[in-house]
Amino acid sequence: MSRPSTPIQTSATAPLSGASLRDAHTWVFDLDNTLYPAECALFDQVQQRMGEFISTTFALDAAAAAEKRKYFFQTHGTTLRGLMVEHGVDPVAFLDYVHDIDLSVVAAMPALAEQLQRLPGRKLIYTNGTVAHAERIMRKLGVHHHFEAVFDIVASDYLPKPEIAPYRAMLKAHGVEPMGAVMVEDMARNLKPAAELGMTTIWVPTAAAWSKPDGDDQSHIHYTAPDLTAFLAALPA
Repeated sequence: MSRPSTPIQTSATAPLSGASLRDAHTWVFDLDNTLYPAECALFDQVQQRMGEFISTTFALDAAAAAEKRKYFFQTHGTTLRGLMVEHGVDPVAFLDYVHDIDLSVVAAMPALAEQLQRLPGRKLIYTNGTVAHAERIMRKLGVHHHFEAVFDIVASDYLPKPEIAPYRAMLKAHGVEPMGAVMVEDMARNLKPAAELGMTTIWVPTAAAWSKPDGDDQSHIHYTAPDLTAFLAALPA
């Protein structure tokens, strides 16, 4: 994809304009399918292991386990949340199992690392995964040293995005003032709480259905970045 000449501003209501994005004091990045290309298909592996976990736990065949996983995701926001709320499943056992995946498909991204280096301000990861999962991937990408901290699903008290409570907890835990902060995320619905709290939002769209906005209202999406590295490179100096 060719480098855009300017960032793609989707909404005129962005707290930070394109010219002042580089002045953001804090950048909060999602991890999966945001920092690395969705084409790596890591979530396919995670979904498979979720299905295996459900199949083993409830003695279901693969098709029934897939339906149960889909139900949990649609009803509770994440499969884990559904398992915890409806069945009291141990979250640690689940997370350890589903994140035991093959990362050989993830390549180092020196161009992204360069843009993160050039980007002023603090940089945090906010993920529905775990710190261990995030650190494995960041090291594969070669970007781990650019991030100050990871706020994960454990720190969120197992409440997933887009529940607004863990967003507030993340901001409080790391002393982030929403105005002047940016959130970058591949799932459009996960940007809505960030926008409501006053953050500027950047959507990294993928081909997955769950990446798309839930409805016609896209006012919570301030910028769109089909290529995150190119987007950061195009920010005004």
